[in-house]
Amino acid sequence: MNQVSLLYLACILAGYALANLPTSAVITPELSNIFTIIGGLTMIVFAVALIIQGVRAIIGR
Repeated sequence: MNQVSLLYLACILAGYALANLPTSAVITPELSNIFTIIGGLTMIVFAVALIIQGVRAIIGR
């Protein structure tokens, strides 16, 4: 498997972890909302990058 694909998968997992970060005494609810938005955008961006890479591999480029 391509190393870039594994990096994209790791970024998607990191985005998931960031989106589901629990609110504690250190992290305020406002900061938790920002982390959720950043994590969601990270998952979307790298999922699209993985899809594009898969389509390019199928086409043969």
